[in-house]
Amino acid sequence: ISKVFKKTSSSGKLSIYLGKRDFVDHVDTVEPIDGVILVDPDYLKGRKMFVMLTCAFRYGRDDLDVIGLTFYKDLYVQTQQVFPAEPNSLQVPLTVLQERLLHKLGDNAYPFTLQMVANLPCSVTLQPGPKDAGKACGVDFEVKSFCAENLEEKISKKDSVRLVVRKVQFAPLESGPGPCAQTIHRFLLSAQPLQLQAWMEKEVHYHGEPISVSISINNRTNKVIKKIKISVDQITDVVLYSLDKYTKTVFIQEFIETVAANSSFSQSFAVTPLLANCQKQGLALDGKLKHEDTNLASSTILRPGMNKELLGILVSYKVRVNLMVSGGLLGDLIASDVGVELPLILIHPKPSHGERPEACSSEDIVIEEFTRQEQGGADSQ
Repeated sequence: ISKVFKKTSSSGKLSIYLGKRDFVDHVDTVEPIDGVILVDPDYLKGRKMFVMLTCAFRYGRDDLDVIGLTFYKDLYVQTQQVFPAEPNSLQVPLTVLQERLLHKLGDNAYPFTLQMVANLPCSVTLQPGPKDAGKACGVDFEVKSFCAENLEEKISKKDSVRLVVRKVQFAPLESGPGPCAQTIHRFLLSAQPLQLQAWMEKEVHYHGEPISVSISINNRTNKVIKKIKISVDQITDVVLYSLDKYTKTVFIQEFIETVAANSSFSQSFAVTPLLANCQKQGLALDGKLKHEDTNLASSTILRPGMNKELLGILVSYKVRVNLMVSGGLLGDLIASDVGVELPLILIHPKPSHGERPEACSSEDIVIEEFTRQEQGGADSQ
């Protein structure tokens, strides 16, 4: 059984079919977007039919467009004339799913294949506030189909069909060594220093997976460590239109561990940053598809020579380990904080099931259709 996503224009004259909505960035190449468009022949009326892939960075609300301000920028646009096919266009072999769909839908269905370039950002959404309306800020990808005499012709929303897709990355097959950081802190009136070392066993961690943070403390001072605090920060760099940087704590926990003066301590702690535990406006999330859960945004993996501005939003993480050190005889009145930071790569594992299941016949296709009600107010979802 093969699941197919269908979206129909408000006029009911045009429908787009896609076998999936997540397309994987393999660093050097990106999976092609292959689908089928079904059109009413009376609506086509000798015009041309186009399909368009757009990667856009949105950084403001839709309702502000009415006063002449447009808060989005197209990072990438690719347009293909589906019918009639252009004489010099490259004929891409049909996928099995396209063949089954064409058999199921009949003579008024036309296949298309879009191949996006590899240097585009992945889908990212900034978590909106409770009162925010319209599309969320972030980077999104949209497949749009319409009929027109030419590309300069203005097309109304009801006469086009649009479906949001996601560009995602998975963890690399080979992971580098785990990060390690250490610091030596000297206190006034203490002859010997405090040594703190923290490390992780591996470089890459998966969403929802416990992260093991190992800590080693050599306290040769006359002070007492009262507790250990571990936190995970998400750093979001908006690099397209400004140099804004936002840091949000997505995990924080205090561990009551006492390390006496002139003693040592070593232990591993498990931390798991989850979106469910975060309710903060402005968090970066993996691009959200309507009616689907999402998660904290994956770390941005940069290729050598990439133009950062084209990526729109860069996401990274760090783990912070802090020791609360009491002030000896004066206790917490002169307590101090000693800490280190570790870089963290947070991403999805590569699925073990591999490619999507192929339909053996046109009867094995299950179509998930977006109703008119679901389209209302969110045409592109």
